[in-house]
Amino acid sequence: MKVLIIQTAFFGDVILSLPLVQVLKEKKPHCSIDFMCIPKTSEILIGNPYINKVIIFDKHESAKGLSGFRNIISEVKNNKYDVVISIQRYTRSSIISKLSGAEKRISYDNSSLSYFYTDKVPYTQKHEIARVLDLLKPLGIVESKIIKPELFPSDVDKREVTKIFNGLGIKSKSELICIAPGSVWFTKRFPEEKFIELLNMMDKINFKFALIGGKEDMKLCENIIKKSTNNEVYSFAGKLSILQSAELIKNSSLLITNDSALLHIANAVGTKVIAMFGSTTKEFGFYPVGESDKVFEVNGLKCRPCSNHGRKSCPIHTFGCMNDISVHDIYNEVIAPKNSP
Repeated sequence: MKVLIIQTAFFGDVILSLPLVQVLKEKKPHCSIDFMCIPKTSEILIGNPYINKVIIFDKHESAKGLSGFRNIISEVKNNKYDVVISIQRYTRSSIISKLSGAEKRISYDNSSLSYFYTDKVPYTQKHEIARVLDLLKPLGIVESKIIKPELFPSDVDKREVTKIFNGLGIKSKSELICIAPGSVWFTKRFPEEKFIELLNMMDKINFKFALIGGKEDMKLCENIIKKSTNNEVYSFAGKLSILQSAELIKNSSLLITNDSALLHIANAVGTKVIAMFGSTTKEFGFYPVGESDKVFEVNGLKCRPCSNHGRKSCPIHTFGCMNDISVHDIYNEVIAPKNSP
């Protein structure tokens, strides 16, 4: 059986789709699995032994004209898939699925052009991993547990993290806390000044702090370091690949983060998460699932959630969903294990 999985959304979405690949390969070990994603998110799939081939769909290139879109459809048709599973629910993914020539085409019942699919699975309110695994039901595979995504940093990635540890004089993961202050969306970002306040409060505890994120987060992280009185804060934003970031998180005691892809990476590598949720809520299904994970949010706001992804600004100009989260409460959660008997 030859299978194509389509997930052309962001890093977090691709990470949360990996359990589908893992379970499918476990239950159908002789199947061949290809994975379609955008250029940037393909980095997270490097070294994944369950995936036969990664097909890159450059949405920006195809948006400039029909030729790029026709090329991707032609490649899919030539690969002669038996099954296409589209996790992505938008129009282009449905068209690719329909024109693939696959006998079995699976997606959600609320996908755009849903009538293009042979099998439509109910899109229900549950954790995204469980929701994605539901797409295997038309293949006779039922998995009710939350399966942890697997990531595969290379030896080069691991050596890069060893260099960081040596450079900072860190001997064990218990000495390091990772902080991811960035997000594409403003309303998902815990305010810069609150991160600074938290780091200042943690100045007296025996940790080093690694700020992580993409190149777009470099200025934010530099500002946080510049304005903080904590001298043990270091920025690696824009300096590490996504798998190197995963390895660094794996070798830290805690990740403090917004509702972002790094949250799901921490769950994948087994590191505790403290997450701040602003305009989005856990009900969307993208919350951390570790036993000791903690989400800080402001409940009872009539304006929340204001979007299922996030917004460029607060629509009512108060930003209470983030501004009203207590830094002291987060600090107490950070130091709680140190105070435990």
